[in-house]
Parts: sequence; C-alpha cells; structure tokens
Amino acid sequence: MDFMELSFISLGAAVVVFYGVKLLLFSRMLYPKVWFPMSKSFFTSMGEWAVVTGGSDGIGRAYAFELAGQGTNVVILSRTKEKLDQVAKEIEDATGQKVKVIVADFTEENVFAEIEDNLKDLNIGVLVNNVGILPSYIPSKFLETTDLEQTITKVINCNVKTMAKMCKIILPGMENRGKGVIVNISSGVACIPSPIYTLYAASKVFVERFSQGLQAEYKDKGIIIQTVAPFGVSTQMTGYQQANMVTLTAKEFVKSSLQYLTAGDKTYGSICHIVLGWFLQSAPLQLLHADSIHNGLKDYVKKRLRVRSTKSLRQCKSH
Repeated sequence: MDFMELSFISLGAAVVVFYGVKLLLFSRMLYPKVWFPMSKSFFTSMGEWAVVTGGSDGIGRAYAFELAGQGTNVVILSRTKEKLDQVAKEIEDATGQKVKVIVADFTEENVFAEIEDNLKDLNIGVLVNNVGILPSYIPSKFLETTDLEQTITKVINCNVKTMAKMCKIILPGMENRGKGVIVNISSGVACIPSPIYTLYAASKVFVERFSQGLQAEYKDKGIIIQTVAPFGVSTQMTGYQQANMVTLTAKEFVKSSLQYLTAGDKTYGSICHIVLGWFLQSAPLQLLHADSIHNGLKDYVKKRLRVRSTKSLRQCKSH
C-alpha cells in the first residue's frame, strides 16, 4: 500500500468518525429526558426566586409560569403594569407561588438602578433574559427602516444592553452562592446572516457570543449559562401565527427548551427547530439571500398581519 492510498484511507476513516460522532450527538437531542435528566427540585435548588424580563407576554410569560410551576417564586419585568399585574395574579392563582412585578421599559436608557434596588435582597437562582424587540413587524432592508436612528437605539438598548446589565446585576449573587442558571433568548435567524432582519439578527448574535463567553468564564463556578435560539413561536412578535409542527405555542416551546438546559451552551429549544437550524446552516447562502425569498417572506408577513387585523376587528364587533 503506497503513501497516497494510505492517506486517502485515513482521510476517509476520519470523515466517517467525524460524522458518526455528529450523528451520535444529534441523536441525543431526540431523547432529552434520557440524555439530559434534571431532578424535580433542580430549579428550587438554584435559589428561591427566578427573574424573567419581558415576562408579561409570549415566551417570557411561559417561562414565568413554568418556573413557578417548578416551585420558584418569580419576578416578572415589562413596561405595562396592567399586563404584569394580570399575569402575576394568574401565576399566583395557578401555582401558589409569590410573584413580584417591576415596571421597566427596556428600550429606554436609565432603568437599571431601580431594578437593581428592587432585586437586591432576593435569593435569585434563575435569570431568563427574554425581552427583545423587532425593528419592525414587516422585515425590511436596514436603510428602509422607519425612524432608523431611534430604532437603532431601542434595539440595542432592549436586545443587547438589557441582557448584559441584568447579568451584571444578578450574576454576582450566583457566583457567591456557587450555583445559578441564566437563559438568554436569542433567535434562530441569528444562525446565518439574515438580510431584511439585519439589525435584529445582529443583536441576537451578540446574545449568543456574550452567553458563550460568559459560560466559559463562570462554568467552573457552578453556573449554567445557555443561549436558546427559537425559530417560529406563536407570540405577539410573530403576529400570533397559527401553531403547527414547526411553529410552537410559547408554552410548548418553553417546556421543550428547558429539557435541553444541560445540553450545552446553545440550543434551538426543540427538535423541529434543531433540524431547521441545521438545514439553514447547510443551505447555500446565495439561495437564502435571493430577492425572491425576501419578497416572499415580506408578502407572507404582510398577509399574516392583515389576517390578524381582520380577526381583531371581528372580535371587537362581536363584543
């Protein structure tokens, strides 16, 4: 056997081993309860309280309900007091846990001193950095964004600055106690460069890199820091699109994502979203960046918003 033949055989064997390992790792995602089990007391063992930003609606609300159902008291933060109070009552009635509300508009500059003051005496074991905004409901090119200067500031304040500031407030207590969980919500669109979602996707890339770096820094302190990057979830941000095999309800997604909490520093949160992420990262960018794809997506979002507006109008007329 000559050197070239041996080299090709070795290369082939290495490729088989590489993809075999990847297949094995992927297969674990099909059975999270088997591969990534957690005790029923896992969350309460982290601390008495969980903090959820953007906790009055959508994914944040679902996290607050699920964590309260696991036995933790919950702090929910959002900008609308009426919605916060309503959700707090619903959680308290359903779970019997304490719920504290903090009103905060995370698109504004100076909201964190008051938040820190309200949280300083709490034993916080879980932080969910969920709050986030889209530059606009209808995707568009960067320079076509309405009120671009103001939108840049709001997106960075809400999607980027808030996550870092909330970690600054809560992480020291976790480090002192040698335990804690931080879940930072990114987005599936951040897995590739995403034209017409450029500003939003870039802000979520920051979420991923910040979280992964932070996990490397604090993993040996007993703290779990994970990015969760969902694709379609039926929430206000997505126009409450109809749930299906790919688009999950917020409750379904949160239940699924928490099963992967010990699976690594990033997860897409559900098996269907894991497959979708793999597909997008494997597809040619020339195809995904084609104008026809973007125009089709814009038309789909516009149609969805029209349907939503029509339904809202009908509901108003029926009352």
